[in-house]
Amino acid sequence: MPKIIGTHSGTFHCDEALACYMLRQLSEYSDAKVVRSRDPAVLETCDIVVDVGGVYDHEAKRYDHHQRGFDEQFSASYKTKLSSAGLIYKHYGKDVIRVVAKDAELDDGMVDKLYNKLYEAFIEGVDGIDNGVSQYPTDLEPAYQESTNLSARVGRLNPWWNQPEGDMDERFAQAMALTGSEFAERVRYYALAWLPGRKVVEDGYNGRFDIDKSGQIVLFDTFCPWKDHLTTIEDEALEKDPELAKIIYVLYSDTSGAWRVQAVPEKPGSFVSRHPLPESWRGIRDDALSERSGVEGCVFVHQSGFIGGNKTRDGALALARKALTMD
Repeated sequence: MPKIIGTHSGTFHCDEALACYMLRQLSEYSDAKVVRSRDPAVLETCDIVVDVGGVYDHEAKRYDHHQRGFDEQFSASYKTKLSSAGLIYKHYGKDVIRVVAKDAELDDGMVDKLYNKLYEAFIEGVDGIDNGVSQYPTDLEPAYQESTNLSARVGRLNPWWNQPEGDMDERFAQAMALTGSEFAERVRYYALAWLPGRKVVEDGYNGRFDIDKSGQIVLFDTFCPWKDHLTTIEDEALEKDPELAKIIYVLYSDTSGAWRVQAVPEKPGSFVSRHPLPESWRGIRDDALSERSGVEGCVFVHQSGFIGGNKTRDGALALARKALTMD
């Protein structure tokens, strides 16, 4: 007999829609019926219940987060209280990842990395919005309105105040499909693009002393999104040896076959570099830049100094080496 997933009736939200989607990816619940009710007698007949009932009990398969005293986080590294999405992900997320990314060859270590990354990059935002946790201090006034996030788009699937309610179960099915499609896309991206990128960055980081004796220049054999990985890998290395020099420049080839030298930001998402390319090179191009830098084959240096280019690998490396000694 098919299992029954229970959740609340009435207005729905992103967290329980995503929780139900994740459960349905598991073989145990793949053909489960979703029942929406607030009637305790109805919920008692369900095999698993999310976002309603006032109980969090993993053994009993009850996953509500609204009750007084609930203060569960994903791990000790996080402060955001879990929603029903976070609760289901915490207990079943690794199995869900294996199903959604079934075409990726994932070992247990890879699944662990994906499990942690997807919480940070996707699930925590759902938890925070559902629990009313601000991303920034409440005394700061937002510079603009933002209503395009996943939680807001799920909310708009509910009927307007002056619309007939219609088939709320069908509307909830649409919410599950929306949250599920975006979650699955992120799982596949992180499994099939982000995770292989970590290997590229790890290899570059481990070979940095072969590129320059300073250990502050990393060269990637192929381009990939590197900032997130470099931060993590460097932090892991610094935990073991706090005396290690931090990476200042990253080198990689672009789509034209030329090479880029890019300054590492002070922290992820920052526009401030640890050591921008020299001020005297900024905004200069081609032969004028080659003459000023003393390095042949130059293409450009951005006016902010965060990135520059050279026609060859050796030229980009020469720019990076010179820049290390200049302001």
